[in-house]
Amino acid sequence: MRKLFASLLVLAALAPAPAVAHDGPAIAAARKIAFPKLKDGRSVLAVDLHTHSVFSDGSVWPDVRVEEAKRDGLFAMAVSEHLEYQPKAADIPHPDRNRSYELATKAAEVKPDSIGANKNPLMVINGSEITKIAMPAGHINAVFITDANPLKTGDALAQLTAANAQGAFTFWNHPYWHAQTPDGVARMTPVHADFIKRGLLHGIEVANGLDMSDEAFKLALDNNLTILGTSDIHGLIDWEFDLAGGGHRTATLVLTKSETPDGLKAALKAGDTVAIFKDNLVGRKANVEAVVRSTLKIEVDTPLPRTTVTPVSIINDSPVDYILENTGPEGAYDEAHVFTVKAGSTFTLLIKNVPDPSKLSLTFKALNTYIAPREHLVLTVKDETP
Repeated sequence: MRKLFASLLVLAALAPAPAVAHDGPAIAAARKIAFPKLKDGRSVLAVDLHTHSVFSDGSVWPDVRVEEAKRDGLFAMAVSEHLEYQPKAADIPHPDRNRSYELATKAAEVKPDSIGANKNPLMVINGSEITKIAMPAGHINAVFITDANPLKTGDALAQLTAANAQGAFTFWNHPYWHAQTPDGVARMTPVHADFIKRGLLHGIEVANGLDMSDEAFKLALDNNLTILGTSDIHGLIDWEFDLAGGGHRTATLVLTKSETPDGLKAALKAGDTVAIFKDNLVGRKANVEAVVRSTLKIEVDTPLPRTTVTPVSIINDSPVDYILENTGPEGAYDEAHVFTVKAGSTFTLLIKNVPDPSKLSLTFKALNTYIAPREHLVLTVKDETP
């Protein structure tokens, strides 16, 4: 027995230790999707409008969804259980389809004795997923609804009409999902074109979970649909996304003047969004540029002694790394033309041949931004230090 115990101690000593404790302060800070306000004063609010719990086909109780959202620094999350697909109904019967929303809302309350992430406020939004197994209708989320029960029956048109009558914001879920679209290519269908024409369908997921679609992105741009990213989480956020490695859940950044339910919904309907997917920023040019310009700055220092080689500090105030390509005429002295500025950090670049530092500007292509399929944001940045 002593030999066995000694052997076990040796094995335990040799076993690799976890890189970071699951709830350590480094992960707790890095996993938050927190952006500063835009230069025009609007807030950048991270939301996830497509999640599931055991009240449809998810694996966790609604309070777990709430704590995950709070840990991720979300401003809002929607509980969006499947309406037609209820595989756990025998074990968790719930004739009232608002039940998961009610439980999540209660769990989100900030109490005097709340600790850790539970101290963070969170807006919980009532939602449902219209779930037509076969195309062309497919799956459509309706959020900001007041009552899920009237949406349980009928065809997709009737359900969307009822949701819109409640003031819902609606969007087409994973239009490229291979279970419904075997080649993985999102295409406009006559059914969805009709929904859009009627004003019943407002947005589209260009990113869902671990997948993204250029074709869905193009559909959004061509049809004036709001661009969305969602986790569509069924299991655990910490298992699905590389949070320990500094990653984030797939989500949507909403650019809004008002941090209220009405303000959030108005910004969504106006298309003022950017999807965040594997730390890529995806959206219309004006929205992506507004987010990047509010978080990417440069400060020009004095040249090195007896030279025109000038240090430039590149400051990243966002929670995502920026992968930048220096596309301007100003050449770097100490770096290749592509480099990474880590989230929340400052990167110093030496620029060659700067006769007048006060006039220096740098032009970057941000390689982890997309303003159209396979097209990156290009922007020129100047030192705006007072």
